[in-house]
Amino acid sequence: MTAEERAVARTAVVTGASSGIGAATARQLADAGYRVVLTARRRDRIEKLAAALPNAEAYVLDVTDRTAVEAFAASLDRCDVLVNNAGGALGADPVATGDPADWRAMYEVNVLGTLHITQALLPALTASGDGTVVVVSSTAGHGTYEGGGGYVAAKHGEHVLAETLRLELCGQPVRVIEIAPGMVKTEEFATTRFRGDTAKAAKVYEGVAEPLDADDIAETIAWAVARPSHVNIDLLVVRPRAQASNSKVHRTS
Repeated sequence: MTAEERAVARTAVVTGASSGIGAATARQLADAGYRVVLTARRRDRIEKLAAALPNAEAYVLDVTDRTAVEAFAASLDRCDVLVNNAGGALGADPVATGDPADWRAMYEVNVLGTLHITQALLPALTASGDGTVVVVSSTAGHGTYEGGGGYVAAKHGEHVLAETLRLELCGQPVRVIEIAPGMVKTEEFATTRFRGDTAKAAKVYEGVAEPLDADDIAETIAWAVARPSHVNIDLLVVRPRAQASNSKVHRTS
């Protein structure tokens, strides 16, 4: 059976689908024939994207709201693929002066948000007989760097969630895939991190000839999901050629 045939009538839920990697992943999975449910907090963005895709729908959702997540899960007739993409970074302060509110917010969305939606949809994923959970973490979940303490801590937590879930679901018809992107230039990630300071955001990518873009990661996610059911991509780290680690990046200027 081809990947396209397996995707017929299968439902994929993508969180954080209003922009960047989430939106690109929704496009990739829709093109592969999935019925795609786009979730995010910004109604206008996901409704516009859903209208442009075949067999797609939008559902306004804040993954940090447990009650709302449970209501969303109850509204679905099935779920075969869950892409946990909602997340983000706030600030780049050292541990000594980091704002605890930023740390809390990052933990809420990256870790507890992933926990809420995964717990809520796990019964449906299991009932499908061939479910897939994708956790979009980060290389920050596998290595530290100065100024990244809060984000690094949250992404390490998300990585451990995925790793533990895979152990606990061993023998069940559900795969757990972790995709850990490195430097990805999207329209919002760095700008959000620096609270709208576009000059600071631009410096993150300054001199890097070809950082990854959202489509690079979305294609990787779609490829991993499309592997035969017995094949699990436990962890896939994706970096641009110019980035050897979180703290070593080749810059031309």
